[in-house]
Amino acid sequence: MEYRRLGATGLKVSELCLGCMTFGRETDEATARKIVDRFIDLGGNFLDTANVYAAGASEEITGRIIKDRRQSVVLATKVRFNANIFLGKPVPPNDIGLSRRHILAEVERSLRRLQTDYIDLYQVHSWDFETPIEETMRALDDLVRQGKVRYIGASNFTAWQLMKSLWVSDKHNLARFDSLQPQYSLISREIEREILPLCRYEQVGVIPWSPLGGGFLTGKYRSGQKPPEESRLAKMDLWGRLANERNYRTLEAVERIAAERGRAVAEIALAWVNQQPGISSVIYGARTTEQNEQNLGAIGLRLEQAELDELDKASALAPEYPGAMQARTQPRAR
Repeated sequence: MEYRRLGATGLKVSELCLGCMTFGRETDEATARKIVDRFIDLGGNFLDTANVYAAGASEEITGRIIKDRRQSVVLATKVRFNANIFLGKPVPPNDIGLSRRHILAEVERSLRRLQTDYIDLYQVHSWDFETPIEETMRALDDLVRQGKVRYIGASNFTAWQLMKSLWVSDKHNLARFDSLQPQYSLISREIEREILPLCRYEQVGVIPWSPLGGGFLTGKYRSGQKPPEESRLAKMDLWGRLANERNYRTLEAVERIAAERGRAVAEIALAWVNQQPGISSVIYGARTTEQNEQNLGAIGLRLEQAELDELDKASALAPEYPGAMQARTQPRAR
């Protein structure tokens, strides 16, 4: 397992990050423990969850599993939403968002569920248009100064939202976002337009989620064939959005390289994301021990330049606007 710095920090995280979203939902605690144990046995040290996953059960299960080895794990969770919105229940107006009140209340709940007195990486789950970013950053800075949170990050931010946040931190000498969690895969490469160049320039670590394109690149699906009715893509009605000429071309290229390498399709897809400049760690999820084992097969896998070029060509986005390439700069000196 390779270890990398999280952005500009000195914190070292494993090249793969175990996403715990399925814990307490599709994955029971006994299976979750086996998944975590295997991940840690192979050198993984980075786990990611959120306060709303499985209405808090994900944090509870994760906390119980890692309780006796807390010091060897880099634990990340998130704040922003209220689980009631996913359960169709009413949400009190101050129990959602990124206000000081909600952040300070939620961090205490997460600490209790995780059975720990600190969170390594505390991330805002998405932008909050109703709360001034200054209020959010000051609340997060207070948590860092109190020691309840060691590092802070963002998830699902646009480039302007991230840059605004960094500017506020720099202007007021507040803790800065050390990482960003965006969607990124061979199927979803839009962050290469502005977000990735920004993160590289500002030395913000990138922790992609959905590196298998929403399941499209797991190896369960074949170009030109509809997904099985019981599959995740069929149940979530994602196939119509993903089944297009570009994505089929991408899938075929991944399948070809996987066959030549004697590897699983998911391993090749994960390896491609893992080798992109600026990536600190790649989040993968697993509902079963079998899925976990397949994803862990990507540990240490490095694609040759010709293979990277083939995948880049197959999955290429539409041509960029004039001058876009100028945004691809070297990280600034800090």
